[in-house]
Amino acid sequence: MDNILRVESLRKNFGGVVALDGLTFEVQKGAIKSIIGPNGAGKTTLFNIISGMYRPSSGGVWFLGESITGSPPYVTAKRGISRTFQNLQLFANMTVRENVMVGRHCRTKTGFLRSALRLPGAAKEEKRTAAEAMDILRFVGLEESAQRGASTLPFGKQRVVEMARALATDPKLLLLDEPASGLNLRETEEIGRLIQKIRDTGKTIIVVEHDMSLVMAISEEVLVLDHGRRIAEGPPRSIQKHPEVLRVYLGEEIPHAQSPES
Repeated sequence: MDNILRVESLRKNFGGVVALDGLTFEVQKGAIKSIIGPNGAGKTTLFNIISGMYRPSSGGVWFLGESITGSPPYVTAKRGISRTFQNLQLFANMTVRENVMVGRHCRTKTGFLRSALRLPGAAKEEKRTAAEAMDILRFVGLEESAQRGASTLPFGKQRVVEMARALATDPKLLLLDEPASGLNLRETEEIGRLIQKIRDTGKTIIVVEHDMSLVMAISEEVLVLDHGRRIAEGPPRSIQKHPEVLRVYLGEEIPHAQSPES
């Protein structure tokens, strides 16, 4: 497979703190790659750089062969990278469908002012966006909740809404930041199946996650970070037995490791 993302010699400093320290890796098209590591390993910092929220101190990021190093979030979104957040970022005063429509608007042609003034073409495009949002909600299994307020849904369903909104941008690469955080076992299994279903549509997914059972169940490859450095990378089975990984996780085998706090 060809790689969709390449990270090379990435470094990020926050004052005297080194969050990423010369990190290099690739992600293959159509794969699910999980990134694990203890708190402070640099996982969310990495997502923030890839999605354009942070600029790296040095090194670079290439997406589909083109540099996106330092590109702002709206540019990376238009190029085909979307993400979710560890802490839910839904619009509580909007319906489920409206939340998904917000994600879809980066692919529309009508500007904000034209849409607000209901100028010719705006209403037609808004109707199309609403229909596309419903298609996505059907895909993730939330079509019956489309008109409910997003904040009224159970926490696990709110996680799915956020994933649906990320899908609405029509990404080639989807970054999921701890999608199982706060979920029970049944909800975690459902999220795992949804992630694989999304992958099966041809999208590439990078998952940052502390739930090792989920990581081992869905990943083709796992990258392990510690203090901003890569200490192991490979198929889940090899990662389970890697001596450096076992050391980082206090000698416990990964499938039985206690999930560190977010």
